[in-house]
Amino acid sequence: MEGKINKQLKKVLKKIVKEAHEPLAVADAKLGGVIKEKLNLSCIHSPVVNELMRGIRSQMDGLIPGVEPREMAAMCLGLAHSLSRYRLKFSADKVDTMIVQAISLLDDLDKELNNYIMRCREWYGWHFPELGKIISDNLTYCKCLQKVGDRKNYASATLSEFLPEEVEAEVKAAAEISMGTEVSEEDICNILHLCTQVIEISEYRTQLYEYLQNRMMAIAPNVTVMVGELVGARLIAHAGSLLNLAKHAASTVQILGAEKALFRALKSRRDTPKYGLIYHASLVGQTSPKHKGKISRMLAAKTVLAIRYDAFGEDSSSAMGVENRAKLEARLRSLEDRGIRKISGTGKALAKAEKYEHKSEVKTYDPSGDSTLPTCSKKRKIEQVDKEDETIEKKAKKAKIKIKVEEEEEEEEEEKVLVVEEETSVKKKKKKDKKKHIKEEPVSEEEPSTSTAVASPEKKKKKKKKKGTED
Repeated sequence: MEGKINKQLKKVLKKIVKEAHEPLAVADAKLGGVIKEKLNLSCIHSPVVNELMRGIRSQMDGLIPGVEPREMAAMCLGLAHSLSRYRLKFSADKVDTMIVQAISLLDDLDKELNNYIMRCREWYGWHFPELGKIISDNLTYCKCLQKVGDRKNYASATLSEFLPEEVEAEVKAAAEISMGTEVSEEDICNILHLCTQVIEISEYRTQLYEYLQNRMMAIAPNVTVMVGELVGARLIAHAGSLLNLAKHAASTVQILGAEKALFRALKSRRDTPKYGLIYHASLVGQTSPKHKGKISRMLAAKTVLAIRYDAFGEDSSSAMGVENRAKLEARLRSLEDRGIRKISGTGKALAKAEKYEHKSEVKTYDPSGDSTLPTCSKKRKIEQVDKEDETIEKKAKKAKIKIKVEEEEEEEEEEKVLVVEEETSVKKKKKKDKKKHIKEEPVSEEEPSTSTAVASPEKKKKKKKKKGTED
């Protein structure tokens, strides 16, 4: 099995070396190589040799005289047992198969418990639906059912063992005014039998969890310290054994359990997953979402070291795991505190925070920031107002002239209906009157606009009077 030559085999082979003229047929290639090195004896290993060995085993009774078939069968059985023990290297403390089976059974028990409790709540909910809302704990719910049974018995029953006084009073009050249907005794018996099953399975689960904790601390103490009993056991079960897990790289351990997501991401060319089973470790769970990827990568690297130390190391202490976990926790604190730090001149020192002092200052509202208009001098404002008034007056004059012209056109169209002779006389008079009226109006309108406009016609009159006196 190990490729070594035994003392008895050496003696036999030395005798053969002197008499042998042909190569030696060997069932194991490694053993043939060792014989050739040490004894200079040529060896053959081929499929023909394997067939020859199988024929010798099957015809062992005829080839060795004086051996009974019963003795040969007992010898074969003993040899098979010793070979299997040697291959397994059986050790009660170092058996990872027990962990694989225990964690698989624990997961199955959790599924069954959830199904049983759901069925129990739905079944008894037809009789007493209010109890499910009052008691949230599943085990306490089943224990109360097991003790009381029918809804009518809640008034006389004492539930102080399982419930506090306030909840007990609430349950009794709800039982008196419950909206549930009446059920027979046979139905209650079946529900109570289901409750006993739930209680027994939950008790067995706690016992199995304790067994798993002890077994994990015996086989892989450093892994248990790093990621916990359940996550460590699931990693071992997923890999098949502790030795197989020790052969994996850190990047593989990090995404172990997320194979479907990994291959889906590779196929669709998207981002690959950052964590698999290791996500449920306490160190990853307590970090903020933006640092989960970094911590899972660092945790996977340290966990692989712990796995290899547990698988191949002779020491069974958890000192290495405790040391690595302390390093990871320190790294996690530095990552979380990085957002609070401020970069100083050197880039290393922390910014000093000043001591907080309460200052009771009364602040008044400053209305200067409300206006968004540009500030300008008073003279500038007055000039702008005058210009605006002038433009408004000019627009009003133009509008009045247009209105008058339109009125004249309308009147002319109406007067065309009259007789031709009357039209000529009337039109001439009206046109003369209107022309005079149009010429006089702008002068009268311009009078209130400015002081200069008023002064100009008065000066002309005065000049005319002076000329008259001189004449």
